[in-house]
Amino acid sequence: MKSPIGLANLASLLLAVAIAPAASAQEIADKIFLGGPILTMDETVPRAEAVAVKDGRILAVGTEAGVMEHKGDGTETVDLGGKALLPGFFDAHGHVYGIGLQALAPNLLAPPDGKVTDIASLQQTLRDWADANPKRVEAVGAIIGFGYDDSQLKEQRHPTREDLDAVSTELPVYIIHQSGHIGAANSKALEVAGINADSKEMPGGVIRRQSDGTPDGVLEETPHFFAMTKLLGDLDAKGASTIFKAGMKLITSYGYTTAQDGRSMPGQVALMEAVADKGELDIDVVSYPDVLVAKDLIAEKASSDYKNRFRVGGAKLTIDGSPQGFTAWRDRPYYNPPDRYRADYAGYAAVKPDQTFDTIDWAFAKDIQILTHSNGEAATDQLLAAIKTATDKYGPGDRRPVLIHGQFLREDQVDTLKRLGIFPSLFPMHTFYWGDWHRERTVGPELADKISPTGWVRKRGMMFSSHHDAPVAFPDSMRILDATVTRRSRSGDIIGPDQRVDVMTALKAMTIWPAYQHFEEDKKGSIEAGKLADLVILSDDPTVVDPDALDTLKVMETIKEGRTVYTAPQ
Repeated sequence: MKSPIGLANLASLLLAVAIAPAASAQEIADKIFLGGPILTMDETVPRAEAVAVKDGRILAVGTEAGVMEHKGDGTETVDLGGKALLPGFFDAHGHVYGIGLQALAPNLLAPPDGKVTDIASLQQTLRDWADANPKRVEAVGAIIGFGYDDSQLKEQRHPTREDLDAVSTELPVYIIHQSGHIGAANSKALEVAGINADSKEMPGGVIRRQSDGTPDGVLEETPHFFAMTKLLGDLDAKGASTIFKAGMKLITSYGYTTAQDGRSMPGQVALMEAVADKGELDIDVVSYPDVLVAKDLIAEKASSDYKNRFRVGGAKLTIDGSPQGFTAWRDRPYYNPPDRYRADYAGYAAVKPDQTFDTIDWAFAKDIQILTHSNGEAATDQLLAAIKTATDKYGPGDRRPVLIHGQFLREDQVDTLKRLGIFPSLFPMHTFYWGDWHRERTVGPELADKISPTGWVRKRGMMFSSHHDAPVAFPDSMRILDATVTRRSRSGDIIGPDQRVDVMTALKAMTIWPAYQHFEEDKKGSIEAGKLADLVILSDDPTVVDPDALDTLKVMETIKEGRTVYTAPQ
């Protein structure tokens, strides 16, 4: 579907001709794209008719006639055939290594991304996958599943040790909640992890127990991550690199040309560096290691420069947990939590206050960018206080600290984000996956309309980025776009109509604004002469399709520095 040019777009195209770099007039392009709508994300020239690429960078942008001056005998001309060309998507927050686990593990997601609707279908999915993938089971020595969601299960509860023992008593079986912050283990997995009735509670997490003190298999936060380390810690380099490469392959299929690993462990950093040094990265990867376990590594390696398409961008701090999993730290009790919680239950912190304040102080003192996972209001209050304290101590600067998620932000906290120069990376996909759950269970109808408050942010003239947090969900760029624009839940409800934004704003939150978030706006995020030729081709122009059809758009091709790294199956 094509959009009429119109006077505004005609003016933009004429301007594009006027600003075409004169010094480049005689340069011959390697490739020229034309024949479809080109959305540049450059506010001075938002649309173009053609784009020329040379040596992995944008050579010229503008009218077809102007750009074709760069055509030579060896220039490849790509006819878009009405499909849309945009800047490659920039992963604002995700876990590319974990996406590899998602790609290779049993899919325990609920519809529309999977087929699990109850515990019986979950168990059968695990059995079927294990039967079909004996080599993967042997390589890991366990059955690891990903993506179950108690809010979408018929039983409305987490699977227990006994439920997973029905899958296997000989092999460890461990399944990861869709939030990534909770897991469920069978008896063998608990044994391998060394978690039993005598285990002490771990700070920043919960080992759920039966009435006699025996673990029931469900592990929240710290014990969950501990169990994952025990189960996957002995994975050899070949197996680990296979997971990482699978993650890159999957995220590239959704149009991303830069991926983030948003809470890397030191071993994962070493692995990603090794893969990069072999020249095996098709796209850029920026890592933010866990600051509580990798402070020295971060101080040594943090850089704005990629080496073989990999860099450590800064530090990651996690203050609380999952809002849909009831582990986010709120400033008030949850609206309608499961019966196992007391009426005053408000979640909990994953770190101590001193850890938050000391970590933010350390990052500001060293001018290291820090990304902080904070979902609940109380967690964000602590983060804002720590950043204000550090700002008062070290003075203002262009540090671009990032709030990750901010699911339950209050409006006064958004004001403080702006005042302190904190960049919000928000998670509007929650409106689709858990909007109904938030309305009915976590925060109630009134506050559910305010989750992921992109409207409040734009009302204040602030930039934001939209992320997928995969493997929490698939790194589905069109699902992000759809959710940011429509905020339609699984049930069809609109979660916060006043928080919706237009399509171009939502696209900027996936391209030029996350590029700014990562200090890369000078070379990525828009189609401008001199920037990297990181591009994505979509099946149609997202600005002209029915907004309710945005999630049906397809990524047809992903292009990194002028080279195609993904093509959709025909």
